Amino acid sequence: MNILSTWQNFSFQIAILIFIAYIVVDAMYAYYTLQVTKRKPYSAATIGALMHFLLAVGVLSYVENYLYLLPLALGSWVGTFIIVKREQHSNSVAQPQSPSNPKF
Repeated sequence: MNILSTWQNFSFQIAILIFIAYIVVDAMYAYYTLQVTKRKPYSAATIGALMHFLLAVGVLSYVENYLYLLPLALGSWVGTFIIVKREQHSNSVAQPQSPSNPKF
């Protein structure tokens, strides 16, 4: 498959759907990891199953056209970033910062 035919078969609608799906997938993966570390088996198992279903949809998309790897990677980055920032914020709210223990 050459780059011209790959680009001609590229759909921005599919790319946007993959981007959104992988925001969700990576957010789920980060949340899944949190649930496992908190030893919550039901939520971890449910999130894991849903996450793998969405991963399979992504794999089927980029096997068809490797250009879909770009929205996949960007969505993955955004999903992880959102969950980690949310967790960071919830930890800072739960533990007020004292002047003797500055957070940098």
